[in-house]
Amino acid sequence: MLTRHWRRLALLATIVAGAALHAQDRGAAGLWRTTPEYDGRFTFVRLRWESGYGGNFRGMSSAWNHDFPRAEQNLMTLLKDLTAINARTDGGLILTLDDPRLFRYPVAMMWEPGYWTMTDREAASFREYLLKGGFAIFDDFEQEQWNNFAAQIKRVLPEGKFVKLDQTHKIFDTFFRMKTIDFPHPMFGYHPNY
Repeated sequence: MLTRHWRRLALLATIVAGAALHAQDRGAAGLWRTTPEYDGRFTFVRLRWESGYGGNFRGMSSAWNHDFPRAEQNLMTLLKDLTAINARTDGGLILTLDDPRLFRYPVAMMWEPGYWTMTDREAASFREYLLKGGFAIFDDFEQEQWNNFAAQIKRVLPEGKFVKLDQTHKIFDTFFRMKTIDFPHPMFGYHPNY
């Protein structure tokens, strides 16, 4: 009886230790905090919007949280490993377009902007952010969603113009020379536009 008790305790201890090792094995990209305190490090900011596509989107609660938190974890780990930027790899923020904290962070990303709509307040605040030097990256939308994205950006920057970039643009030679900028969609084969 005593031996069986110790076997059960040993089994339980092994399971707990395995779970702890599994959590550690996830490394810097393990637990992703969404409320880190501002400390001056380069912090990932994901943009969220309340209006627009509601309901279930590809099994998620909203379009804006597509690939959360994998995208943040991968991007920030690469940024830290490949550049001299002191990138935060333990967490990032999810902010609305009209959150005053957004102005502390120079770069923000938005997923699935083909489904994005804004309130007037969000549009005005996002305009102010961009005009003060904020930089926004929009990711993961297909050609048929372009019209919605363009309409929303026109609300933010009505005087703005879209400029198509090709491989000769200097931005593709900033960090290292890119041999190609043609990275087709892995599932559908769509070719990107810049």
